Amino acid sequence: MSTPLLSFTNKGIYCAQADVFIDPWQPVHKALVTHAHSDHARMGSRKYLAHDQSKEVLKLRLGDDIQLQTVKYNQPLSINGVKISFHPAGHVPGSAQIRLEYKAQTWVVSGDYKLEDDGFTIPFEPVKCTHFVTESTFGLPVFNWRPQSEVIEGINRWWLANKAEGKTSLIAAYALGKAQRIIQALDHSIGPVFVHGAIHNVNEALHRNGIKQKPTTLVTPEIAKEAYKGALIIAPGSALGTSWTRRFQPFAIAQVSGWMNIRGIKKRRGSHQGFVLSDHADWKGLVQAVKWSQAENIYVTHGYKSVFSRWLREQGWNADEVETLYEGELSEGESGTQV
Repeated sequence: MSTPLLSFTNKGIYCAQADVFIDPWQPVHKALVTHAHSDHARMGSRKYLAHDQSKEVLKLRLGDDIQLQTVKYNQPLSINGVKISFHPAGHVPGSAQIRLEYKAQTWVVSGDYKLEDDGFTIPFEPVKCTHFVTESTFGLPVFNWRPQSEVIEGINRWWLANKAEGKTSLIAAYALGKAQRIIQALDHSIGPVFVHGAIHNVNEALHRNGIKQKPTTLVTPEIAKEAYKGALIIAPGSALGTSWTRRFQPFAIAQVSGWMNIRGIKKRRGSHQGFVLSDHADWKGLVQAVKWSQAENIYVTHGYKSVFSRWLREQGWNADEVETLYEGELSEGESGTQV
């Protein structure tokens, strides 16, 4: 039996033949990055390789002075005989599944992904392989997403109702990915959309990468309180419950997350309203991605990995769970204050 092309180490997923790590959680010589969320893109590595659309957000998060090389989707390169290419993951702008091929082995490290086309991020692309590394953030059958259009329609109705009552609508969402997805899909004719500085900085970085977005206004001390009445504000979860929100009173708060699918979480997070919208695949999406891969071996990472890997084995797949330090959609704060 040949030696596996990839191994799971205490620094991250490692390819010895190419001497590269994929999304390492400790500093390494060369890191291949699936996307720019902080649990996958960490500081301290000497060199980075990522997709073109991740360039400016990675520089924002990791520093302008990082040694960063970028590639386009489906643009192959070779490192010591290992053919490497990045393919759309549909998670956030610039997110990628990383394919590594050497001799008879083809591995795909999917990072985080979703299958629904959100109208903003380049959609997920099925990639066939012999070994597939998949997340399982929402790896339970109870997680079954409604279409984005229905969720956004609900957000628009909530915003209109708040506006009629003279309230500001305050939405908590990830600074990278979720926030932009909501901004693009909202009905901006209802009123103005303001954003927290963390989201504004990410929007500006994406703009520098040539990604077009609907206009928003940065919340600043100079803006009169009356301007926020009936408006919609988008901020990272870390901003909730802080003095930053006082200027919007009276306001209604909504969390936008896949975790809103579970009864009781909305109340624990101090929200008046919860909308189920995730940048991760639901149960059906995870199963579909595994089927599309046609892989002989499945490696299940963060989330409900024991449940999902066990179910895969019961269906006849050769599946194992592996330990990583990735977090998925665990915290609505998602390092919002860092960007």
